[in-house]
Amino acid sequence: MGTLTLGTLTSTEEALWWGAIIGGFVVVLTVAALLTILVVLVRTIEQRVAQIRETLTQAAENTSNTALIEETAAAVDAVLEEGLKHHLFLGRVLEKVRS
Repeated sequence: MGTLTLGTLTSTEEALWWGAIIGGFVVVLTVAALLTILVVLVRTIEQRVAQIRETLTQAAENTSNTALIEETAAAVDAVLEEGLKHHLFLGRVLEKVRS
């Protein structure tokens, strides 16, 4: 049997080890960067979901008073009808004045 000497590497083996160490370090940094981006994106999504939830809550509160819409529509119709009467009257009077 031959003796195995520990601690002696050829230049090729040493280069391969350094390549593996550097490659591992690059992989670790890449994973850390991607996880950081993921955390930031998830936080942004959570904030926007909260804003949407708040907006929907406000919309529900705003539409809870829909009974007033009919009253308002009736009042607007009455104002428009009165305005049309005035318009027709003034149109007839103006025609008589010009003739």
